[in-house]
Amino acid sequence: MIKEMDNVVNQSLLRDYRTSGTTNIRRLIKKRFPLLAWLPSYNFQTFSQDFLAGITVALTEIPQGIAYAIVAGLPSQYGLYAGFMGCFMYFMLGSCKDINIGPTAIMALMIQPYVSSMGIAGGILITFLSGCLIFLCGLLHLGFIVEFFSYPVIAGFTTAAAFNIASSQIKSLLGIPGKSDTFLTAWISVFENIKKTRLADTLMGFFVIVFLVIAKEIRRYGSLKQRPEWTRKRYIIGVIIFMFSLASNAIAVMCCSVVAYIFKQYGQMPFKLTGEVRGGLPSFTLPPFSTNFNGTEFRFEDMMTEYGTVVIFCPLIAVLEHIAIAKAFSKGKSLDATQEMIALGVCNIMGSFVQSMPVTGSFTRTAVNNASGAKTPACSIITGIMVLVALGFLTSTFQYIPKSTLAGVIMVAMYYLCDFQAFILLWKSKKLDLIPLTATLVCCLFINLEYGILIGLAVNIVFVLYSSARPKIEIEEISPLYYLVKFKSGLHYTSAEYLREYILSMCTSPNSTVIIDGEYIGNIDATVAKSLNGLKDELQIRNQNIIFWNFKKTVINTCLGVNSDLGLNVKEESLEQIIGK
Repeated sequence: MIKEMDNVVNQSLLRDYRTSGTTNIRRLIKKRFPLLAWLPSYNFQTFSQDFLAGITVALTEIPQGIAYAIVAGLPSQYGLYAGFMGCFMYFMLGSCKDINIGPTAIMALMIQPYVSSMGIAGGILITFLSGCLIFLCGLLHLGFIVEFFSYPVIAGFTTAAAFNIASSQIKSLLGIPGKSDTFLTAWISVFENIKKTRLADTLMGFFVIVFLVIAKEIRRYGSLKQRPEWTRKRYIIGVIIFMFSLASNAIAVMCCSVVAYIFKQYGQMPFKLTGEVRGGLPSFTLPPFSTNFNGTEFRFEDMMTEYGTVVIFCPLIAVLEHIAIAKAFSKGKSLDATQEMIALGVCNIMGSFVQSMPVTGSFTRTAVNNASGAKTPACSIITGIMVLVALGFLTSTFQYIPKSTLAGVIMVAMYYLCDFQAFILLWKSKKLDLIPLTATLVCCLFINLEYGILIGLAVNIVFVLYSSARPKIEIEEISPLYYLVKFKSGLHYTSAEYLREYILSMCTSPNSTVIIDGEYIGNIDATVAKSLNGLKDELQIRNQNIIFWNFKKTVINTCLGVNSDLGLNVKEESLEQIIGK
């Protein structure tokens, strides 16, 4: 009878364990494939809104993709290769409805030197390597790494990247020849060839800039939402203005291409054109792990040596961009950074199989997605399909796009990427933060992006270390015989010597007692404990006493590990009782 009862209990426990295990697996699958949460309730109305958003974003992504490929030094079609696989992967794995994954200006700028030295293969392999590293960091829950990048460093890096990219497009805007590999060489080339400026290219480029800026500014007067004070007619006009503004990049490129085509039909061409864009879909193949460029053979280890620190910084900047955008558009909802990193990693890994350059979240296109009323990540599918349609059927028309038009598109995007407000904000809030911002900005411009951001981080860390080495200490002289020492922050080894010397220099009354209030000391290390022990000894030499009051047990234990006699100086009574005794 007892054996039968045991069997029943064991079977029940096993059934509960299996049920619990199955539930956990289902929960994990839903967490890692967010589309399973919204797909069952997906309907035609939601699809129609996603369809409109997807089409609108594609009209921005296609010209931007072509332009960013040129920034990276790749043939124009590679910008479109980067525009569809990330969309498809994010549809399955992404958790933010507004995010658009694709080529960005900063990613293009980061790989440009390696495309120049290793050719197209240099731009594709870094996509695969970045994807693997991002995916691995996602699995290991290492998203906290991006928290080490402070706002001044990010603002300096972003602004420097925008300056770099905009400077590289000056020659295309003016129609002049010359190199534009770096910020300095771009401007040197401009001044050396300024007399070769082409009037037609310059006029068209500035027309595009003015047009896009006006379109951007008038967006505030339009909306897809009906306002109570609006009549129906005004609402329709508002929608038209709004949609016109969202598609302004595509409209500018199409109009300029038509103008160039008309000139071509009459046997004239006053503009420098983008040139032939190879049509058709890219082949699905492994990323290149070796290559031969300009007669130089690059094995995998040679390519890794050539990449250097960009193998770390390219995925790091991609994650930084993506998480920042996802947080900005999460609208108060909790963001699963681990899932976003896994999704971004897969987007890059799979993208490398279709010859994509590195991709991440695009702030411009994500903002367009949000403004267009995207409801789910399904809008990414529509955007990806539109890019494929462009690759399959429209590439023959892309050859008529003037280079100055794409330069104008890029320069306007870079203007809005610059964080000019950061200088004003930091000046008003904390002027010292202008130092890491300026250091990052200047070094990114005149050295390169990787070293610039490293130097910016180093400067920022120096400020953090200095503040930890000089904690705020308040010393109150209660009476000629008592000093109360309060720390307003935690104590670290960097501050050990400072706190000892400061207390000795400020508490000088003979035969007095120094009471150290440990309320805000959460934890200490052995260096601080040894410093406190040394402080006790030096005060005793001066016929002064020391009391450790209000200390946490963990702090007391650390001190006792250095010298067990310190326990005699620990008091747990109230301050009034200590002074009374």
